[in-house]
Amino acid sequence: MDGLDDLRARHLAAIGDAADETALEAARLAALGKKGEVALKMRDLGAMSPEERRTAGPALNALKDEIAAALAARKAALGDAALAERLAAEWLDVTLPPRPRAAGVIHPVSQVTEEVVAIFAEMGFGVKEGPQIESAWHNFDALNIPAEHPSRTEMDTFYMARAEGDDRPRNVLR
Repeated sequence: MDGLDDLRARHLAAIGDAADETALEAARLAALGKKGEVALKMRDLGAMSPEERRTAGPALNALKDEIAAALAARKAALGDAALAERLAAEWLDVTLPPRPRAAGVIHPVSQVTEEVVAIFAEMGFGVKEGPQIESAWHNFDALNIPAEHPSRTEMDTFYMARAEGDDRPRNVLR
């Protein structure tokens, strides 16, 4: 068919010159799209005589396949180039030591406790720690907590065991 070599050369050059995927898609549409030149030539097959169709049909199909293969190869090359560019931009030296982790922060309740202690320290007060085991009198009676109060039950308070015959007030864990 006349002009197939020129058509082939033009479209393969356009595919080779495509710098990005949008230019490649434009080249594909110009060649193989619905209104592309190869598609128009394929439509013209219906108007040809059977002898011309036998020679032009395989030539057009070969041209279509060649352009499709060139498009796929160029698309792969553009994808490889984009990947290489991205990898060069995201380069990372895995032999470097990791960044140090940020130290934790003080719990909000602990922060408030420290602030309250600081305020009272400015007023002249101090923090004193008492014994871990205390008598029931110091823990409840001195604070006017009645004997039937729920905090005095065995479930809520840890009472220390005492010896037989010991009539002193029971000790509790603070």
